[in-house]
Amino acid sequence: MALWIALISIIILGASCGGSKDAVYFSNIDTARFAQVPVSKFNKPIIQTDDILNISVQTVDIINPLSLNGAISPSTAVDAQKTESSSTSSGYLVNEDGNVELPMLGAVKLAGLTTSEATLEIKSKASKYYKDPTVQVRFANYKITVLGEVTRPSTYILPNERVTVLDAISMAGDLTIYGKRKNVMLMRDNGDKKDIVRLDLTSTTLMSSPYYYLKQNDVLYVEPTKGKIAINNTNGIRLASLGFSVIALIFTAIRVF
Repeated sequence: MALWIALISIIILGASCGGSKDAVYFSNIDTARFAQVPVSKFNKPIIQTDDILNISVQTVDIINPLSLNGAISPSTAVDAQKTESSSTSSGYLVNEDGNVELPMLGAVKLAGLTTSEATLEIKSKASKYYKDPTVQVRFANYKITVLGEVTRPSTYILPNERVTVLDAISMAGDLTIYGKRKNVMLMRDNGDKKDIVRLDLTSTTLMSSPYYYLKQNDVLYVEPTKGKIAINNTNGIRLASLGFSVIALIFTAIRVF
């Protein structure tokens, strides 16, 4: 009887667990050889309505150096978690017309531009008032969200714009052993719709995917494996226990009669 119960247990466990290759990143690379893998082209993110920007303008020829940079006040921002703590972004809000209101310079149209293009636009306007101004423009609320079977699911405000799927997973502490590495879901804003794609972390084709580099407000969701679902499924555990009890009673009855 004990042998039969052990065999049934092995079958159940085997059905819930995947192969070892399912837990290895880029398992299709031949470890005995040098490999070169094509990587998707990085496209700089575009400034959009409701973005919050950190804008700095500096010059050696200014009567009051705080007349521009000192006027930055917190705008309505998205509350997000950075690692394990929450922070509120502050800076210049891109309004519904695509403009930011800068002291001295007034409304500047930045929506539809990259941060590099926005830097040139602001510098052009600032040059009318200041000599050789130096301008820096960065996102203050550039964020992505990682959910599901990772060590630290959260929303992360990123320090730069060039972030890959692997970077995001690393920030979240990597996938747990129960995360599906072959079926990571990415959700991306596309106007009034959401693009939803599936990514395979076990294949190098991930690097050539147009979704390898993340964009602002992207969401990564790591689905649990069947093994994790079975562990969390209380009813399933109860049914399994009941099944073992029934099997034990059957074998006991057979031995008695």
